[in-house]
Amino acid sequence: MSAETRIAELKLILPPAPKPVATYVPCVQVGHLVYVSGHGPLKPDKSLVCGRVGADLTEAEGKEAARVVGLAVLASLRNYLGSLDRVTRLVKVLGMVNAAPDFQNHPAVINGFSDLMVEVFGDSGKGARSAVGMGSLPGNIAVEVEAIFEVRG
Repeated sequence: MSAETRIAELKLILPPAPKPVATYVPCVQVGHLVYVSGHGPLKPDKSLVCGRVGADLTEAEGKEAARVVGLAVLASLRNYLGSLDRVTRLVKVLGMVNAAPDFQNHPAVINGFSDLMVEVFGDSGKGARSAVGMGSLPGNIAVEVEAIFEVRG
């Protein structure tokens, strides 16, 4: 299955690839692995989804924010690789949820990211994963995700 074809079929709109806001690069390739830096929920209009899940945002809104993060990650990956068809599989995900102290369903929130990866890459979009809650995230963003992908050539 072609990831680029799936994106078109699903009518997904990727935001512009985010520019680094500090001293780092969005993607680093080592051999056949591409490490994607932590991304926030950047919408096509360049605004961010902000707030704490379980306080300012519902679990469903947090899950949607994680999906928005997935679109931003795909935008950076496409920008780096030239085509998402070079991705052979998602290897590892670290999902961080800006959560209220009593919120406990972090994995359900990060499913917004993971479900998108499966929609785009099929079973190759399922990787190892950690989903954790944080006391805060930069700029009060709702979710941050970093990921490792295996690529061709």
